[in-house]
Amino acid sequence: MDKGKVFSGLAIMIGLVVLGLMMPKAVEKYRSYDRVVNVKGLCEKEVMADKVIWPLVYKVMSNDIQSIYDQTDASNGLIMDFLTDGGISEKEITVSVPSISDKLANEYGDNNRAFRYIAKNVITVCTDDVDAVLRLMSKQSELLKKGIVTSENSWENPVEFKYEGLNDIKPQMIEEATKNAREAAEKFAKDSDSSLGKIKNANQGTFTIENRDSNTPYIKRIRVVTSVTYYLNN
Repeated sequence: MDKGKVFSGLAIMIGLVVLGLMMPKAVEKYRSYDRVVNVKGLCEKEVMADKVIWPLVYKVMSNDIQSIYDQTDASNGLIMDFLTDGGISEKEITVSVPSISDKLANEYGDNNRAFRYIAKNVITVCTDDVDAVLRLMSKQSELLKKGIVTSENSWENPVEFKYEGLNDIKPQMIEEATKNAREAAEKFAKDSDSSLGKIKNANQGTFTIENRDSNTPYIKRIRVVTSVTYYLNN
């Protein structure tokens, strides 16, 4: 008998035996990769807006076009003084060209109006000093005493409060959301008599910024939800 063939046969048999012994553990380990838990972690934070765009809109009316320009110049000067005295820099103020309508030139207008010319004027403040704007908003009666009636058109000229410091707080919020997700996963693992393994995959989620409520648009609620998948071990 060829000894080489005998040894080859024995080697194959030993290999098959070892493979047979290792197969159950390999199958068990492979199946363990199917044992996962998907959890979500939430983090919410309230912050003050760090930028505001505030349009002050007012109108002047007259039957004389020169009077329209004179009233506009005078009112613009009073509003500029009001803003700068309140802590707003002139660089943060933009005075738009007035929009003048002539009722006699408007074929479809209401010709029963008392004044021929109506000028709409907009002075816009764009600043990071949100507190200064809030203080000035509460003092608009000072302009009213000087004959200037300002209005806020939520459609054409809305006041906008913004938060532009998101990148500064992103890491902290992601960390907190991930921590909350892990706590939920650990609770699930404990309830299922398992232990928490490594992360299989994770999704940061999308940050959302919205007003806390309609009455305080300068307070923003920032929200992020992370999704994490963990392996479960026996």
